[in-house]
Amino acid sequence: MKISILQDNPNGWITPFVLSLIAELEKRGYSVRRYNDYHEFENGWVAFFLSCEKIVPERYLKKHQHNIVCHPSDLPNGRGFSPLAWQILEGKSDIPITLFEATHELDAGPYYFKDVIKLQGHELNDHIKKLQGEKTVEMCLRFIDEYDKLKLIKQQGAPSYYARRTKASVKLDIYKSIAEQWALLRTADNDRFPAYFEWGGKKIILKMYEE
Repeated sequence: MKISILQDNPNGWITPFVLSLIAELEKRGYSVRRYNDYHEFENGWVAFFLSCEKIVPERYLKKHQHNIVCHPSDLPNGRGFSPLAWQILEGKSDIPITLFEATHELDAGPYYFKDVIKLQGHELNDHIKKLQGEKTVEMCLRFIDEYDKLKLIKQQGAPSYYARRTKASVKLDIYKSIAEQWALLRTADNDRFPAYFEWGGKKIILKMYEE
């Protein structure tokens, strides 16, 4: 059976975890193809959409029997963009992650199961993404391994949505302490959206790394 993996940002943080998932699937005897563009989809059994930034139109969803997304929120709460970062900013340390079927509507499809990413509070963005990537691979493999036992569950309740984060989302307030802004600092991306503050008409960029 053919398995597809869509990663529409070929240079994104998820890349090493995509390669890990491919290796594990191939060990199980599956034929796996990686795509950066859903327009190139061939027909297959399962398509995993990993850290995708674009919504896949319905006619391309029909290329596969299943279209699977791992979204780090307790759906229908937290649909939308950067849900893990937004929840850390809300003060959460246990981040739900939902494995669900993609539909034409953003993050609205029925789900199979949920799990949790547990944070201790000291992790910076790279470490957080590592935990998210490992959990994503684990859940995708669980879907494959337990496929015959799984049942779809309809999302219940009114949804909530997160907006896209921008460079302005990681702007620091020079009059607040590091402790007060720790959640913002630890969710800043050193490469794409580093934390910064403004001083003397200049933009000062901060990059942080775990020792």
